[in-house]
Amino acid sequence: MRIATKPPNTADKARSSNHVSRNLDEIDLKILAEIQADGRITNVELAKRVGISPPPCLRRVRALEEEGYIHGYRGLLDSRKLGFDVTVFAAVHLSSQAEADLRAFEDFVRAEPLVRECWMLSGEVDFILKCVAPDMATFQDFVTHLTAAPHVRNVRTSLVLHNSKFEAAVPLEVKGRR
Repeated sequence: MRIATKPPNTADKARSSNHVSRNLDEIDLKILAEIQADGRITNVELAKRVGISPPPCLRRVRALEEEGYIHGYRGLLDSRKLGFDVTVFAAVHLSSQAEADLRAFEDFVRAEPLVRECWMLSGEVDFILKCVAPDMATFQDFVTHLTAAPHVRNVRTSLVLHNSKFEAAVPLEVKGRR
């Protein structure tokens, strides 16, 4: 039996992000590190690796999920092997930073399948988007659609030539040093 219980729902995530995080002990950090390294680890194997028995291990995992430390479980796929050969970062400047316009832009990008990540920033750029596409023509069609979106002043794109580091994990070893 896998440890993956149901991920927290959106309301749970929102609630957990609005309160002060509890102090995580060494076992919690070990559990998070092991799950982060292998989301498919069984509860029995996880318990063995962190040095506790399976029932309290499962209780801790469920508590970490409920408290929002674990957002969910997913597989990391190779985009190039799946035919998505183009990765681009797009810096988006909006003509308005009114709350409703920012939210409308976020809603727009959530509906765009080529946009894989969207980050609101401070400074010169309002949003940075990480996009993948099967080819440049498909990406160019998306950019045309993006620049026509409401309140988009301009878009600057940077084509990824090479990825020197891909680490989707949180550096828990830094937290453990404190």
